[in-house]
Amino acid sequence: MKQPLFTGTGVALVTPFRKQQETVDFSKLETLIETIINNGVDYIVALGTTSEAATMTANELLAVKDFIVEAVAGRCPIMLGLGGNNTLNVTDIIARTSFDGISGILSVAPYYNKPNQRGLLQHYRIVSEASPVPVIIYNVPGRTGVNIIAETTLTLAAECPNIIGIKEASGNLQQVMELLRKRPDGFRIISGDDALTYPMMALGADGVISVMANALPKEMSQMVRYALKGEHKKALALHYRMLPLMNALFDEGNPTGIKALLEIEGQIANSLRLPLVKASKPLYNKLSTLYNEFRS
Repeated sequence: MKQPLFTGTGVALVTPFRKQQETVDFSKLETLIETIINNGVDYIVALGTTSEAATMTANELLAVKDFIVEAVAGRCPIMLGLGGNNTLNVTDIIARTSFDGISGILSVAPYYNKPNQRGLLQHYRIVSEASPVPVIIYNVPGRTGVNIIAETTLTLAAECPNIIGIKEASGNLQQVMELLRKRPDGFRIISGDDALTYPMMALGADGVISVMANALPKEMSQMVRYALKGEHKKALALHYRMLPLMNALFDEGNPTGIKALLEIEGQIANSLRLPLVKASKPLYNKLSTLYNEFRS
């Protein structure tokens, strides 16, 4: 039986840049897409936080989005990162976007403005009405400065049929449990934190949008599949095998760690755009050591 849309393992796809010109390396991006699809991920998230979308030009964003759609070629769903702190601008971008090949959008909570819960409710209601595809809320208070509380999410889930889930990256398991306890049928609760994926799925969550799956798509997808099947002993064993590497990935922020790890694997150049910088030598060496231990 086919599993529901945006259940299982989604990968928050990185954008490979060339070392010197800092232009998008579409050849490496294509290879990365092939690798993650062939290793079992359930869907791809294009132009999310991990993609460094915030430092790409409008032309680059369009080119990367169109390239991903063409490279995926319908083999798995694509979720498009599309959010912002200006509600009218978000709806304008939605109106100008082609959603051919796009199955849904991931819309981050408005950042910097620090809206209250009433403002968040109104923002997402408008985004939901404007979007021709399903919407996944993205709650990441460590980046946005505002937490979408469980009551707000549940209100949106009840009122807006086009809002079908939330990527929860608050790190607050009490809040996650409140969502899981009261959510309507079919409303997805998706982990936004690799290291909390298994604990959240043991509580009843539906999967993860994973940074780690760029480098370990097979293992991350397998852990999630085990958890979905209730094979918790196998899922937990994989969780603990990956945990040291998962934690180290975020020592200096994201995507700093994952780009270093992908270079260690020989997949892409370790190139980021300012204000992000490469992993320090101690972190690079730590990731290399942990990766070699994982593979041994």
